[in-house]
Amino acid sequence: MEENTEEIKRPSFVYWGSEIGRAIAEMSISFPFRKFYNADEKGDGHPVLVLPGFMSSDVSTAPLRNFVEKLGYNAYGWEMGRNYAKVEFLDKLIKKVEKLYNENEEQITLIGWSLGGVFARQLAKERPNMIRQIITLGSPFMGVNKANNAAWLYNLLVKREKIEEAAPGLIKQFPIPAPVPTTAIYTKEDGIVPWQLCLEKEETYFHQNIQVRGSHLGLGVNPSVLKIIADRLKYKEATWVPFEPDGFFDDLVLYPSL
Repeated sequence: MEENTEEIKRPSFVYWGSEIGRAIAEMSISFPFRKFYNADEKGDGHPVLVLPGFMSSDVSTAPLRNFVEKLGYNAYGWEMGRNYAKVEFLDKLIKKVEKLYNENEEQITLIGWSLGGVFARQLAKERPNMIRQIITLGSPFMGVNKANNAAWLYNLLVKREKIEEAAPGLIKQFPIPAPVPTTAIYTKEDGIVPWQLCLEKEETYFHQNIQVRGSHLGLGVNPSVLKIIADRLKYKEATWVPFEPDGFFDDLVLYPSL
């Protein structure tokens, strides 16, 4: 990604205004997909921690966690209520990761939706030996303090404090890639955050950007996203291969960046 984040503008009013309607449509399509989807093989049962987006809670990630459980993995919510973007959440999440790692004696996959993905990347930097991989869904880690359609709400909730004033040192670390396999999923129809901020600046064998079609609020139930997650959960660093579309239709329609 070559764009200067200073020049990136917030998503259009059209995308922003249609977010809820599009997300509802994606949820409707997701029901039969999740019900009838059958994986080629049962998952290995490793722990998967799912982190919600800004102002969301574990309720928003329940369909995704149920899908992960159906695949044969142990899914966990973050269990901290709504995600109010508090810096102290990171310390609590580090303790949760340590607890899950010690209890399961296995590395953990982190799936983070929007701001949850930003937190996930930091967790992997803090405890890389405990993290198997990261999957981010529309997470603006390249510039959480840049123009978006949610920053105003953050500023209002956090005593009108601007994001860059809350944790300036931490914000500078967000764009730095985590030292574990990472899949950054984004949509150019995102009405909440600029899609350009949701990509790794440089892709490597272990750091892949994947474009899907859909809304920001529907990423956690979007069938295209669920297919990626089902595929990625099968791998760890020793067996890792980049994601590839399954057939001509997927390649042409579902994952245009690939």
